[in-house]
Amino acid sequence: MSKWIFKILVFPLLYFISIWPFWLLHAFSSFFYLIIFYLIGYRKAVVIQNLKNSFPEKSEKEILAITKQFYKHFCDVIFETLKLYTISKEDLAKRCTFSNEALKTMNSFFDKGQSIVGVIGHVGNWEWGAISHQIYFKQLITGVYHPLSNKSFDAFMLKLRGRFGGNIVPMNGLYKELLTLRQKNIPTTIGLIADQTAPPESAYWTTFLKQDTPVFLGTEKLAKKFNYPVVYLPITKIKRGYYQIDAVIITENPKDLAEGEITKLHTLALEKNILQQPAFWLWSHRRWKHKRPANLK
Repeated sequence: MSKWIFKILVFPLLYFISIWPFWLLHAFSSFFYLIIFYLIGYRKAVVIQNLKNSFPEKSEKEILAITKQFYKHFCDVIFETLKLYTISKEDLAKRCTFSNEALKTMNSFFDKGQSIVGVIGHVGNWEWGAISHQIYFKQLITGVYHPLSNKSFDAFMLKLRGRFGGNIVPMNGLYKELLTLRQKNIPTTIGLIADQTAPPESAYWTTFLKQDTPVFLGTEKLAKKFNYPVVYLPITKIKRGYYQIDAVIITENPKDLAEGEITKLHTLALEKNILQQPAFWLWSHRRWKHKRPANLK
């Protein structure tokens, strides 16, 4: 799609949708769910197979119920993410909150100017979760992203994610940016999503949701290189359009842990987060498309 078509047609439409009140957004989300689930069947086979492999003890009826709940939530996340274009800080702070314990945990680092590695998964509304940091805390967040192939949509998403400030950098420029921030004595929270599919040969392999799973070692490598504490931030869906974020300290002294231990621990924290509300993880992701290489068994 050309950038001019995006600017003339798509961008105004997305802006128009973003100004809708939440009751209308969620009404359209429910309608969109009917199309995605019943007519298009977007990655339905992938979702169902992922759920069956992760919950072999559940019946077909239970799997179907979780599948439907997932697609309803998935559609909500799409429309709620578009809302980021015009939502006020006050409204987002009301709808995506940090628990009192999470505020205490995070501020225990921030009050002493400590940089940390903050890890989330594609659970709840991860876009809201990442941006909420910029509302609740004064500490800079350095969000890491992979540029999208569509340049116009990439620019649109960067605009959404940067509305309330923050420092958004591509993965290939992260180390340089962190070194610059350290030289300038600017503490930051490195925001990472840790449930992407890692290349099998360079991954840390573990059992995740009852399956052999490759996990990126990037979180661990960053933490050890800079000796920054690692905090996993579980996101819970309280009700439609409302989320709560908690904080679990993985380690305060990453260099003291054995190789692979940080990766194992934040993956376990993600798994616990998913198991508490199974329908609200991104099951349409082809998470288990790789097999463990024979030399790593």
